[in-house]
Formats: sequence, structure tokens, C-alpha cells
Amino acid sequence: MQISMARVMDGLARRRRRCKAASFSACCSRSWAFVVFNLVLLALFLLDGPVAAYIRVHRLEVRPVGSVITDFGQSGWILAASLLICAEAYLAYRLSPSCRRRFQAAFVGHMALYVFLCVALSGVTANLLKRVIGRARPVLYDQLGMLSLNFFAGSSRFESFPSGHATTIGAFMMAMALLAPPFRLVFLVMGLWLGFSRVIVGAHYPSDVIAGLALGAWFSLVIAILFSRHRLLFRQTGEGWPLLRRPVPLSLLPPSITYPKPAFRLYGSSSASIRT
Repeated sequence: MQISMARVMDGLARRRRRCKAASFSACCSRSWAFVVFNLVLLALFLLDGPVAAYIRVHRLEVRPVGSVITDFGQSGWILAASLLICAEAYLAYRLSPSCRRRFQAAFVGHMALYVFLCVALSGVTANLLKRVIGRARPVLYDQLGMLSLNFFAGSSRFESFPSGHATTIGAFMMAMALLAPPFRLVFLVMGLWLGFSRVIVGAHYPSDVIAGLALGAWFSLVIAILFSRHRLLFRQTGEGWPLLRRPVPLSLLPPSITYPKPAFRLYGSSSASIRT
């Protein structure tokens, strides 16, 4: 037991040393915030007012469309599913007789943990921001306008910016795009539809959704880079972007897609490295 624990600690120490050598990519720099800030400003001055007025007039026509898909942006089902997968992967890791099966279980567990952290951390941040900023929702557009702020209002009617649903959607879709790159265009389209469904149902302004999508996507990128710094699930390219270390075991992935095949080593294993 002591020898095994010593090997685990030695492996963690090696990961920490590799972490110091790694660097964050440009996706975490000020350029991301600069671009998002300008997109939010453009939406604020050009889109929020006209879109809110249009939705208010045609709400009976467009609201049913958004109501069908908007609830997919709730974080509860994503967090519950990812935790369940984590638990099942842990049990599979402990009960699997072969080293290969344990690696597969650990890989699935890391994916579920990654999705959970992306959605949970971005959601907590978005909820804190919207309570601090206190922007009035579109339902109060006629009384207060689109620029009304009531800091720490403590009411859901003043929790419009950023959109919590859009943050969850941005985090989840970016995480899925990083885990399954061949389908990233599908996840992008789904993210836009699900995010702007909050505008269709009259719960948020376009600028709220843009800010939420960007915030969630940024969290997923940052957490993927943190994982790659510790050689978990991702690795960093020469430019610092996170790239999946091994393919997701999905038969739906096109066979023409190729992935890098790095070597992995189990803590406490004296055998040669196992290649995927």
C-alpha cells in the first residue's frame, strides 16, 4: 500500500512539473474578451431594442417555436447525467480485469468530469454575474427600457445579463465540439438555436445570449487547456489549443477522421507504455 501510494505521488509530481512547462493559448487572452465585448455592444445598440419590440408584438406566433427547445438549456439534466457517467466509469475502472478496460473506463470518466466542470463552473459564474448586474428582462422593456440596471436586486425579473441558459448551452456545445471535432459544425448550429431560443420566448435580449454563449464556450476552452496541462483527456497543439488525446469511442465518427495516438502510462505500472 505504501509503495503504491508512493508511485501515485510520484506520478502527480511529474504531472505538476509538466504543468509548469505548459502555457495557455491565445484563446484565453484578452483578445477573446475584446471580441466578445464588441459583439455584445453591437447587439446592445442595434438588436436588443428592435428584437424586443418585435417579440412583444409577435409573441403568439414565435413563442411556441422557442418553447419547444429552450428547456434543453437547463443545466440540471447535464450535471446529473455527467455525474452518473462518472460513477459508472469509476465502478468499471475498479471492477475491470484488464488494463485496457481500465483505461477505457478512465477515459470515459474524464470526459464526463470535463463536461460536468464546464457546465457547473460556467453556470455558477453566470448566476453570480446576473445577480450582481441586475439587468431588467425584456418583460420590463416598456416600463424600464433595455438599459435598466438594478444591482443586487434579488429578483429574477432583474437577472437578464448574461443568460444562464445560454451559458450552459455554450459550455456544453463547446465541450462536445472539443470531444467530437467531426461534429463541431452541428454543435455550433445547435448552440445558436438553443441559445437564441431564449430571445424567442422573450426571456432575454440578444446581447444577453451572446454574452452567455461566449462565457460558457470560454470556460470549456479554459478547462480543456487545464486538463491538457495535466495530460488528462487533451493535449496542447503548438499554438496552445486543446486537442483530444485519443478518439471518442463512437461508431458514428467518420472513419476518415484521424487522431494523434500518444502514449499513456498508468500510475504505479512498471510495464511499457500502452498505445491507443
